Amino acid sequence: MSKEIKGKMKAAVMNGIGKMGYVERDIPCPGDDEALVRLEYVGICGSDMHYYETGAIGGYVVDPPFVLGHEPGGTVVALGRDVKHLAVGDRVALEPGKTCGQCEFCRKGQYNLCPGVIFFATPPVDGVFQEYVAHEAALCFKLPGNVSTLEGALIEPLAVGLHAAKQGGAHVGQLAVVMGAGCIGLVSMMALKAEGVSKVYVADIMQKRLDKAMELGADGVINGSEQDVARAVLELTGGAGCDLAIETAGTEMTTRQCISFTKKGANIVLVGYSKSGEMKLPMSLALDKELTFKTVFRYRHIYPTAIDAVAAGKINLKGIVTDIFRFDDIQNAMDRSVSDKANIVKAVVKIV
Repeated sequence: MSKEIKGKMKAAVMNGIGKMGYVERDIPCPGDDEALVRLEYVGICGSDMHYYETGAIGGYVVDPPFVLGHEPGGTVVALGRDVKHLAVGDRVALEPGKTCGQCEFCRKGQYNLCPGVIFFATPPVDGVFQEYVAHEAALCFKLPGNVSTLEGALIEPLAVGLHAAKQGGAHVGQLAVVMGAGCIGLVSMMALKAEGVSKVYVADIMQKRLDKAMELGADGVINGSEQDVARAVLELTGGAGCDLAIETAGTEMTTRQCISFTKKGANIVLVGYSKSGEMKLPMSLALDKELTFKTVFRYRHIYPTAIDAVAAGKINLKGIVTDIFRFDDIQNAMDRSVSDKANIVKAVVKIV
């Protein structure tokens, strides 16, 4: 076992809706199968913002003080005695969900559906807006020399995009449309391109996000505040519609648009959560087209693939980041992320 690190660390906590602060906690001691990681970058996710704005997501209710953040990258500083595949000094990306390994879904390999999952920043489990975390070493993935810990923090959202592409059966020769150019929309677009999809178009109502999509490799963009998205897609495809749609905006309107502009027999992958949790959709049209709907809940077995894709230069994760906030500026980081969505595509907190 590597030398235990004793002392205190700073953790940023949500003290109530719209209120951030700091507490001092003991640096955790890693268990036998854990690694102690000095966190360097943690992404701000849409779920972090939702908890910050409303105090809950569905049945998950924040009980302050609560630590947000579940997109971490950092460096191993201590190891439990049973950990053999990592060494002190390794830079790692942390997969944030620890599953039971025993349930029906874990046994089938669908571990993201484990009902007993312990996931960073999902109440009552604290997240990682803090200086250190002890985490199951099997969920700490070593980063190659040409992949930074900033990119390591973004492996988590990239995994969602890759899972969405896989759920949609993405392949060479297709034309796909991604609805929404936020972080998940952008990683979904890049995942589709990495899977060989021939043309990927991105729709959004915020021009800066669409500009970012073009910068990162989209074949074209559609501004829904200026154009009829369904008509634009049909024009781009000569009236045929697209082969695959990835919906990341989580609105009824964009989901209805997916049904209208996909071709017969197409796949629609639903990634975005609607605020109400319910939608009214034109199911007669979906039936007439024999559309296939797939949904996404996090990801499974994807971190190694995601890291390899970044290392090979197939996906530009650094390009997504528009804002990096200091750890001691966490209140401003959360406030700005919530209030300036037109300009902040992806914000990251630099812990050190």
